[in-house]
Amino acid sequence: MNRRQDRRRRGLRTGASFALLEHARNHLASVLVVAYIPLWLTLEHLFVTPAPARFLLRATGRTVTVNGNHLTMVSGAVNTVTLIVGFMMFITTFKSLAFDRRLAFAGYPRTFLLLSKVIAMTVASALIAGYTTAVICWYWDPVRPGLLALGLFTAAVAYGGIGVLLGAFLRNELAALFVIIMASLLDTMLQNPMSNTGADKDGLQLLPGYGPTQVSVAAGFTSTDTPYGHLLLGPLWFLLMWGLGTAAFFARTRNHLRVPRGAQPTRGLT
Repeated sequence: MNRRQDRRRRGLRTGASFALLEHARNHLASVLVVAYIPLWLTLEHLFVTPAPARFLLRATGRTVTVNGNHLTMVSGAVNTVTLIVGFMMFITTFKSLAFDRRLAFAGYPRTFLLLSKVIAMTVASALIAGYTTAVICWYWDPVRPGLLALGLFTAAVAYGGIGVLLGAFLRNELAALFVIIMASLLDTMLQNPMSNTGADKDGLQLLPGYGPTQVSVAAGFTSTDTPYGHLLLGPLWFLLMWGLGTAAFFARTRNHLRVPRGAQPTRGLT
């Protein structure tokens, strides 16, 4: 039993290492993280009006009046991390699908392949959320930067799940990237009262970025309002998307070859 558990740990560790290495080799994503995040937030800092804006914190049922420039930077931060992590998870799932299929046929557990991607996504999301929070803190002082980083992390996780789903389900790379870009833009624009005067209307709760945005705004501008329940909405979206993506992944890596009668199937790590 201990030997089997050790083999499983080694298999999962190996898969996670390769998944992280694949992210590190994604040079476009690295450029987006290093350059796009500070560029986007800098442009918002320079050109968005600091006029007061009213934002409805539905978690507490209270409307807060905040600096419009800072609010747009929070919204822009959510937008950037969701775009980048969604893009990263789509690319790694989409481009590795053929290789993952061969590994699955050779006996490598498909569950390990998926869990490896989740581990890599969690590490990447945490690093990107922390980096984005540091850029925001360069321009102004959020009330609770730690909670802001956590809110951005949940946003990244939600769209990471969407990226996994699109990578496992779609066969057209351009279409998937278009979906990620448009979904993230609409998500953040509809919730920001600076770009949508109807941002307090019902129905926005159904958006993937709703929970993370509520948490991020509460972290940036309030000292007492902590929407704990909303912290779970991003991971909940991830679990939903990951479940659908898992079904598509298992279907596309299924071995349709029949094993001859009396032959023993290849034994993997399971």
